Amino acid sequence: MVKEAILALVAGIFIGVVFKLIKLPLPAPPVLAGVLGVAGVYIGGKIIEMLFMKVQ
Repeated sequence: MVKEAILALVAGIFIGVVFKLIKLPLPAPPVLAGVLGVAGVYIGGKIIEMLFMKVQ
């Protein structure tokens, strides 16, 4: 899991550098909204996992 997180971070940094070099806007929402959106997706996924584990 740590390896995946590090690879995602490196890929994100690389893409951010490329976008800035070619003067494109960054493909990300504002910081707080983006973090909350990602957290919401993660929490929603965990809720569904817990519900399906109880059903089976």
